[in-house]
Amino acid sequence: MNYHENLWLFFTLLFGIIIVPGMDMLFVLANSLTGGTKRGLAATGGIMAGGAVHSAYGAAGVGVLVTMLPQLFNLLLFAGVAYMIWIGISLVRSSITVEAVGPGTARSSWRAFRQGAVTCLVNPKAYIFMFAVYPQFLRPEYGPIWRQGLIMGIMTVVTQLAVYGTLAMTAGRSRDLLVANPDVTAFVGRFAGMLLIAVSAFSLWQGWKTA
Repeated sequence: MNYHENLWLFFTLLFGIIIVPGMDMLFVLANSLTGGTKRGLAATGGIMAGGAVHSAYGAAGVGVLVTMLPQLFNLLLFAGVAYMIWIGISLVRSSITVEAVGPGTARSSWRAFRQGAVTCLVNPKAYIFMFAVYPQFLRPEYGPIWRQGLIMGIMTVVTQLAVYGTLAMTAGRSRDLLVANPDVTAFVGRFAGMLLIAVSAFSLWQGWKTA
């Protein structure tokens, strides 16, 4: 697998994760419905800022392991793959639903941005996720780890902008779809779960060949 194929695989996994209805999506929906598109986009910006920090932590952590403890890198790779497969199985077995978002107090765009960033940054699962995903795609043979991490970080925030930004601009219609059609959200979650399992299994196979 060459570097471009590796990036496409990462994007496939990334997109599948971001479109799963969850806390970030609900946060953007809530701000869009209570404060309009501008506030929804501000919340999206905060989540993007938090995602950029997580990406930096993930790339830095992998870079340290590759440089100082190369043996632990493979262990982290296999542990990360196992964790992602477990998440995938959990999504396939679960029934994801999105409940209605009630009226809330008025928030400024700046406050929505801050809350989006803090919500993302204080989520320990996000850190675990980054350390589970990044070792599967940041490979020394593809060049400097910092450059690979920068590209993957840009891909992360751009994908967040595309998904959550679109959601913010079409909040009413999106919210009605998610709330009124629980089968749709359940299907999205299960599809993403199968995607996680498939990509993680492929990453495990690639890692096993190069270990």
